[in-house]
Amino acid sequence: QLQFVESGGGLVQPGGSLRLSCIVSGFTVDYYAIGWFRQAPGLEREGVVCIASNGGTYYYVDSMKGRFRISRDIAKNMVYLQMDNLKPEDTAVYYCAARGGILKGLCGESMDDYRGPGTQVTVSS
Repeated sequence: QLQFVESGGGLVQPGGSLRLSCIVSGFTVDYYAIGWFRQAPGLEREGVVCIASNGGTYYYVDSMKGRFRISRDIAKNMVYLQMDNLKPEDTAVYYCAARGGILKGLCGESMDDYRGPGTQVTVSS
């Protein structure tokens, strides 16, 4: 069973940075495509960035390319999200997610088969 546990969230001022971590268990981190998603109160879930099983990255929104970066450590079985120049509108619960089946190694919108509980990121002065 693929499982995720996220950490690293918190309160940060606008313009600040945070690095989120996602501990992956049940499978090696490069067996699945793993995406970072976020959800703010009252809003729909939004994809941030995904890393495919082959290491390729996919940004769900182009505007995030310069501020968010995904990486993984295969030895530690962890996935990270580096977030820079944070803005108040980045406030949300951030979580890792993946999907099963034949598309498990590819990034996509429908990655809801597995997800972690998330970590809260609040950007405020």
